[in-house]
Amino acid sequence: MKSYSESYKAAGVDVTAGYRAVELIKSHVERTNIPGVLSGIGGFSGLFMPDLSGLSEPVLVSGTDGVGTKLKIAFLMDKHDTVGIDCVAMCVNDVVCCGARPLFFLDYLAVGKNIPERVAQIVSGVAEGCVQAGCALIGGETAEMPGFYPADEYDLAGFCVGIADKSKLIDGSNIREGDAIIALPSSGIHSNGYSLVRKVFNIKPENIKLYIDELGKTLGEELLTPTRIYVKPLLKLLEQVTVNAVCHITGGGFYENVPRMLKEGCKAVIYKEKIKIPPIFNIIQKTGNISEHDMFNTFNMGVGLMIAIPSVQADYAVNLLKEAGEDAYIVGEIVQGDREVEII
Repeated sequence: MKSYSESYKAAGVDVTAGYRAVELIKSHVERTNIPGVLSGIGGFSGLFMPDLSGLSEPVLVSGTDGVGTKLKIAFLMDKHDTVGIDCVAMCVNDVVCCGARPLFFLDYLAVGKNIPERVAQIVSGVAEGCVQAGCALIGGETAEMPGFYPADEYDLAGFCVGIADKSKLIDGSNIREGDAIIALPSSGIHSNGYSLVRKVFNIKPENIKLYIDELGKTLGEELLTPTRIYVKPLLKLLEQVTVNAVCHITGGGFYENVPRMLKEGCKAVIYKEKIKIPPIFNIIQKTGNISEHDMFNTFNMGVGLMIAIPSVQADYAVNLLKEAGEDAYIVGEIVQGDREVEII
């Protein structure tokens, strides 16, 4: 290949490193290929031909997000193969809340210095997230931006496109008083609230690898636990029961996210004693002297997804989710009231 610029390299951008990175990530991208993929990486666009059979009114559903300051933990741990899962999870979990099946994903990686092996680690995580979600990684962008990012740092974001039949979209309009609320556990903090987490623990290189008995692992290992992806169990559930609303608990915790699945005249009541709160949240609250309200307004508190379902189907739905590998449980109910959540 003749593409090489000595002057551009002197300015901090090594185009040959970019070519090397593309070669290293090809095997990871190939893992995500599903029917419909028409292009490999390296072109100007990613091509995907969706199967529209069985869909009377196909609707495209999209979502975009990033990993946020959780990346700071990856930098300190020098571990880069899981944050890609977080990036995918934050997008596909939103898309599936509408009842849509994720089709494809594209990522955007901005680096201070293109180190091909590190780029490959990051993309390996993106590919793993796509495999877990059943969607294809059909493209992306790696931008080398010296002077904008430090050489050992980067930012990672992406977006997902899914598809659903218009008549089967989940928008909360069918939610009813008396519906049960089912909780799907999180794997931990997921990818929100890390600015507060870093402040609470005063995260530094010397304490990030501190072993914590209550966690059974180091602080860094706990904080880097990838976000759980709920796509496959939720899509399977949709085939067998009536789902009236779904809520992804992300930034803003319970108080900002639960009302998003409600309609006027409905209120969500969550029973605090039923929530299975992982130890990390108790440690954060105690260490940072954080109020209970602020904890529920910032973190998922161990609940990654909530599903509103007719009460007569609730037990059956919980069993189906358990069969799919989710330790689901009933955590609350829908009652008459304003469009809000009450934790009692």
